[in-house]
Amino acid sequence: MRARDQAAVSALRATLAALDNAEALPVSGAELRGQAIEQAPVGAGATEAERRELSEDSVADIVRAEATERLEAAAQLTDPAHADRAGRLRAEAAVLFRFLNGHGAPYTG
Repeated sequence: MRARDQAAVSALRATLAALDNAEALPVSGAELRGQAIEQAPVGAGATEAERRELSEDSVADIVRAEATERLEAAAQLTDPAHADRAGRLRAEAAVLFRFLNGHGAPYTG
């Protein structure tokens, strides 16, 4: 962010959100129904949901999927009017692939 690298910031924010979503556990229908006020959780952190712990390989898979999604979207933007957007998507994918070096990423530079 300090370097004002918009491609990196955009790619990392979206990927962190994808990782956060992957850590979420499914909510059952019973948990969605209202509770009586006396049964409501009280105190700091009382309503925090348990999170799934992702393995290093799972994290790499999610980052790789995010990068691949950007490359696929860029490949579909063939109209010259979309050249800037396609370039940004490729730059975002390159940022993510740099994080994957050593985890089967195609990026080596």
